[in-house]
Amino acid sequence: MKDQKVKVGAVHAAPIYMNKIETLQKVVSLIEEAGKQNVELLAFPEVFVPGFPYFINSYAPPAQVSAIIEYGQQSVVVSASGGDLAAVREACKTAKVGIVLGISERVKGGHQLFNSLVFINSAGTLLGTHRKLQPTYAERYIWSQGSGHTLRTYGFDRSETESFTVGGLCCWENTMNLARQSLIESGHQILAAAWPALSTTEGFEAVADIQIEALAKNHALTAQVFVICASNYVDEACLEWLDKNIGPQTHLDVGGGWSAVVHPFCKLIAGPVTGKEGGDQIITAEVDLNHLDLVKVYVDANGHFKRPEILKMQKDSKPLWEDDEIAATPALK
Repeated sequence: MKDQKVKVGAVHAAPIYMNKIETLQKVVSLIEEAGKQNVELLAFPEVFVPGFPYFINSYAPPAQVSAIIEYGQQSVVVSASGGDLAAVREACKTAKVGIVLGISERVKGGHQLFNSLVFINSAGTLLGTHRKLQPTYAERYIWSQGSGHTLRTYGFDRSETESFTVGGLCCWENTMNLARQSLIESGHQILAAAWPALSTTEGFEAVADIQIEALAKNHALTAQVFVICASNYVDEACLEWLDKNIGPQTHLDVGGGWSAVVHPFCKLIAGPVTGKEGGDQIITAEVDLNHLDLVKVYVDANGHFKRPEILKMQKDSKPLWEDDEIAATPALK
């Protein structure tokens, strides 16, 4: 049996809130640290750059307009030639670390935004971008709906003959069963589940971490994959930005986040890490892809344990937005 052990990491950290340049520098530092720890795949939280727009759930819509404008200006332009991610790609190449990075993506030359995951391999190649299919609740103030064209998996090469396959979902996109099934039928081995801090948001204090853990374990078992769950936490600088730029609020506090690595049989093999007490950190684990052979003896959602003549999976993979093809497969364009 060939060695298929992959060292993975989940970033549990706070961004430099609403500061694209400094947060991208922090991303580079985290990649460099992951390289020192021999991490092959590093997953970041949802929209780590420039941070989750917590103001959408903390203020009345008219009070948010200036913040939404600033959020668009701090969002990340992605392009095959480099864009805002040139230094990040170079860091991946130098450290030999592949990443799944959560960003607020701004369309090149435009104002349209997406909640996106960027896949970059250890050679620094931009493999593609997944755009969240359905922004949740007040997120629709900010982001457009992603298309099925960007719902796909990507292969991360380890050598000329070996690779592993990764998919990604953003926050409550993990509740979309057919989106998960689409990734299952694409054959991924690892899921990057990207989350913001939720447990310090009013109404979610007692339930957010339970929900995130349940969804991570649910996908691990039902998809028979390893799940890297990466969350940010809210720090004082985030609250200070909100207070200074919009005004006082009582709906969000410091802390939050639930980060871990989950085995396909639902065992936690790293973490969980929650809150801000431990500061920024990378939660690491060695995942053995050979374990998937054992799990799939019992259940294989893309094989002997599905009934396609009864339960049919249909996905519209056509591009929806003008640049969808470039976003999904930039290396081919």
